[in-house]
Amino acid sequence: MTALFDAERLLFEPAIPKDEAIPTIFAFPNEYSIGITSLGYQIIWAMLAQRSDLAVSRLFMDVQESLPPAAQLLGFSMSWELDYANILTVLESLDIPVLASERGNEHPLVFGGGPVLTANPEPFAAFFDVVLLGDGEVVLDAFIDAYQQVRGCDRATQLKHLATVPGIYVPLLYEVTYQDITGPLASVQPVNADIPAIVEKQTYRGNTLSASSVVTEKAAWENIYMVEVVRSCPEMCRFCLASYLTLPFRTAPVAGGLIPAVEKGMAVTERLGLLGASVTQHPEFDELLDYINQPQFDDVRLSLASVRTNTVNPKLTETLTRHGTKSITIAIESGSERVRQIVNKKLETDDIIAAAINAKAGGLSAMKLYGMAGIPGEAPEDLEITADLMLTLKKAAPGLRLTLGCSTFVPKAHTPFQWLGVNRQAEKRLKLLQKRLRPKGIDFRPESYNWSIIQALISRGDRRLTPLLLQAREFGDSLGSYKRAFKELKGQLPPLEFYVHDDWDRNQPLPWDHIHGPLPKQTLLKHLDTATDIAEGGSQESEGGHPRRHRSRHPKRH
Repeated sequence: MTALFDAERLLFEPAIPKDEAIPTIFAFPNEYSIGITSLGYQIIWAMLAQRSDLAVSRLFMDVQESLPPAAQLLGFSMSWELDYANILTVLESLDIPVLASERGNEHPLVFGGGPVLTANPEPFAAFFDVVLLGDGEVVLDAFIDAYQQVRGCDRATQLKHLATVPGIYVPLLYEVTYQDITGPLASVQPVNADIPAIVEKQTYRGNTLSASSVVTEKAAWENIYMVEVVRSCPEMCRFCLASYLTLPFRTAPVAGGLIPAVEKGMAVTERLGLLGASVTQHPEFDELLDYINQPQFDDVRLSLASVRTNTVNPKLTETLTRHGTKSITIAIESGSERVRQIVNKKLETDDIIAAAINAKAGGLSAMKLYGMAGIPGEAPEDLEITADLMLTLKKAAPGLRLTLGCSTFVPKAHTPFQWLGVNRQAEKRLKLLQKRLRPKGIDFRPESYNWSIIQALISRGDRRLTPLLLQAREFGDSLGSYKRAFKELKGQLPPLEFYVHDDWDRNQPLPWDHIHGPLPKQTLLKHLDTATDIAEGGSQESEGGHPRRHRSRHPKRH
């Protein structure tokens, strides 16, 4: 299995560990090919490996480097909710108690980071000694530096010291109370006055964004070199964690940042991936395309993350075709303009049609669209409008292979729709789209509704889910396992419906209220009120241009 590591081409110089370097394991709770394709994992590993005060070994579920016999730090990069089961498997394989409360001075400190934990660490809080909240460029070095100061101390002293560092969350030092055991949360409070009551997510505000630290043929995207073009998204769709959690929108400069990064990568590979939630909204994106279109890059295969629909112009599609890309992906959320207004998707139907026409004219053979069912305020007829739009696109761009990938709305922490539950009719609406589209030759790919239920459970979960997650892991990876676990634990936590389907009162404390994201709760409520006005047929803005305010209204879900 060491052949996996032998195939790597590093784009950084690892440090030589000092004699007293901290023995550290950095793990990804999935297979190597998946983990090494994660730009986030690559960047954090490179940051750790470039510190001479650390001796870092990597661990994946199918392969590992030589591990230290007595690691002092064990870190996980978590980017998918259900990977928690693999984290527990790793802990057991290393003879480390899965619950932080049962670990002693002889065990390593178990830390974790990544988007899942930053959004809402509470369902997994019992498994981690330390959670790093926010961007690794800021919080990772601060964590290692703080640990060095208390490295020789007992575990309790280490945790108390680490908890005082901005962006470092130590779950054991916070006590959770509930209004009743099967009802809403009451509060999350630090165990003493020395521990901050609020933990601030850390945001990297520089404009030197990330690029691959390793290229390998063994990655899921073979030999790809990834460059982060933008971070966050200016659109702020009201359901979107990637937009709200990562604010503000940041762009890397083309001349002094992106071009040198591309040159570095193209020296070792001919496959380039441009990443970001909305890469084509970079203000200098045309200049970047001009650079990539130079003759020396004729053999480079170019891949883009999802692009803003109204930026799919002839120049973009011709560039993609020239560099070996056959398809493009856009997110429309719904064919209904009213629903797009509810979610703040600034997109006209004519823009979507123009994107399909330009894709075909530019030489692309396929276009994938991302949609969603069960959006707050959505009515069944809105799904019919989505189906009609797909058929319109087929006529407008004959020969262009169309795919509609469709998920179910899932409420996410730190977004305006965090108070709203999953629509119980969403599964039926996915089937309606399938019935309308597949006979017409349009490839319809619904995301599993059952997975959406589990995702919503974890997204809005609190610490009462700990025994449930442990139980569900024993039962197997399915919605049935979670339902069975809820049945066995009845009376010890709220029912599944509370976490998944219920609309929450906006005045009740949220499980993540003690973790501050980019925007305050009152701002999110204003955004929710704006959506409510549109869903109920009101004006989007009041006099003066500010969203109207309401006390307890939510977008109606039919």
